[in-house]
Amino acid sequence: MPDSHTTGTPTTDEIVARYSGLARAALAGATPHDGTDSDECGESCFGAAAYQAEDQVPEAALRASLGCGNPLAVAELHPGETVLDLGSGGGLDVLLSARRVGPTGTAYGLDASDDMLTLARANAAQAGADNAHFLRGHIDDIPLPAASVDVVISNCVINLAADKARVLAEAFRVLRPGGRFGVSDIIADPGLDPDERAAAEQHIGCAASTLTAEEYRRELHAAGFTGITITPTAETGDGLHAAIVQAAKPAG
Repeated sequence: MPDSHTTGTPTTDEIVARYSGLARAALAGATPHDGTDSDECGESCFGAAAYQAEDQVPEAALRASLGCGNPLAVAELHPGETVLDLGSGGGLDVLLSARRVGPTGTAYGLDASDDMLTLARANAAQAGADNAHFLRGHIDDIPLPAASVDVVISNCVINLAADKARVLAEAFRVLRPGGRFGVSDIIADPGLDPDERAAAEQHIGCAASTLTAEEYRRELHAAGFTGITITPTAETGDGLHAAIVQAAKPAG
């Protein structure tokens, strides 16, 4: 998915294969690691550390958490809502969403890796989350109808997409009028040249073709979103930052 002109950037198949391997490790009882070794960030802003304030987090799903934050900290989910997690991985954010929206709500997870889907479904079964459902597909071609969800979340996944404009357009399409977009992602300092940005992405292991905050804001606006805020939450090193990105689909 990432841009072909960026040297060393993985392809879609390579990304899916890498995360499939991490899912198999989690299914075997190991704690997967995604290559994050930044001195500025390390484990403090990736994976399980972002969920310390959550109650009763499913342990198996927590072990497989590979994100760069906790989008649920700002998603403000309500009972009865329908939530979609783009790139749902081991299912942690879906299970937490399912708990928040309750039995009258629905939490969907979308992932391109069959192994991740197997892991997520096993975690959902263990947690007894009957309102959590996992779909196979790509985040730039969401297999849900238009205006079918209230909230779109994601955790350190959109940055891996080559065509981020299409991903954001798809998120906008599936949101109902007045729906909300709240994701954790990686953003880049505006002064990085392409080589510096690629080296920084390789260093943290879970970013590719990373946008600056202004580029992200511009893509969201082009997709139709309003009320856009981008809030850096942690330094990941080498000019990259974890951030919370929020926006809304107009209610009209």
